Amino acid sequence: MTRKQDKAKYRDAAFKAWKTMRKSKREKAARYSQEIIRFIEPETIQKIRHPETSLSKTEELPWKGNRIVVPFHKTPPDIACGMFWELRWAYGCPLDCSYCYLRGTLRGRMKPQFVRTEQILKALDEAFAKIREPSIFNAGELSDALMKPEMMAPIARKFEEQKKHRIYLLTKFGASNVRFLLEKPLKQVICAWSINARSVAKLWERSAPTPDERIKAAKLVSEFGYDTRIRIDPIFPVKDWRMHYEDLIYSLLSSLEPNRIILGTPRGLWKTIKYARDACVDTSWIKFFGEDTSWGKKLTFEQRKEIYQFFFEKFKALGYPSSRISMCKETVEMWDAMKLNLIRGHCNCYGINAW
Repeated sequence: MTRKQDKAKYRDAAFKAWKTMRKSKREKAARYSQEIIRFIEPETIQKIRHPETSLSKTEELPWKGNRIVVPFHKTPPDIACGMFWELRWAYGCPLDCSYCYLRGTLRGRMKPQFVRTEQILKALDEAFAKIREPSIFNAGELSDALMKPEMMAPIARKFEEQKKHRIYLLTKFGASNVRFLLEKPLKQVICAWSINARSVAKLWERSAPTPDERIKAAKLVSEFGYDTRIRIDPIFPVKDWRMHYEDLIYSLLSSLEPNRIILGTPRGLWKTIKYARDACVDTSWIKFFGEDTSWGKKLTFEQRKEIYQFFFEKFKALGYPSSRISMCKETVEMWDAMKLNLIRGHCNCYGINAW
């Protein structure tokens, strides 16, 4: 065999191997696609009891929602949170963060399931007609809002048919999942990213895009003109936490100026902890809990106050207004201690007060 023939033989072998690998990847991608598109009936998603909801007081509302647009109620009187509207377009999340409260629903099943688009659009027509005051519909409570962009796109565009209500897209995904938002500005869409310190993300958000990738995506939509918000939650007091979160703050504000920032510290509902252990994920975050509250286990009051004071001071020093920062699922006592303006009965993150 000549040297030229020898080279041709190896080239053909390499090409054949490449074709085999490509075919294998395509088959794997197809299997994944079939797995993720699982549909759930509106009647079923209506019955899902949100893990962070206790009792419901829908009798106070002129309209009590339908199977897909549902009022989120939190009733413990010591918690400074009011009602907002939840858009149940899907359930579950592929990112599988170790501390995720969704583990507490449906006995720990996290694989995404979706409501059919035509059913969602019909439910939105009814909601638009019956909800009187301007409202924000949160699409990121029972799922990541951008985990399936091709399914979210027609839902987000539906909101452009009216000017009263807005959709809130809360996500941890990166730039590849926001392409439909960059095709044409959607004026009734709020974009929001859940972002944590790099050290925390490496520990308990291993399947999610990195914090830097999320900031990049947030910058893209912000520059395109979207109302862009950031949620830093849960804030864990890991070793050298001030240094890690200060780095996050600088990375964030050097890239964009969010319209609002939401802060939160870990909540440990018993179902979350149980199913996290059952799933054999890293549950070392449990060690930070120091007291029980009406919203599950939390860091101690003094720890939480120290964390919030750190963030408010850092943002203020960098020129970000405190009036655009809120604390999620915190106690009235904490709001008073932080001397923040609290409007009782309203959600300060997703309600009319956060418009």
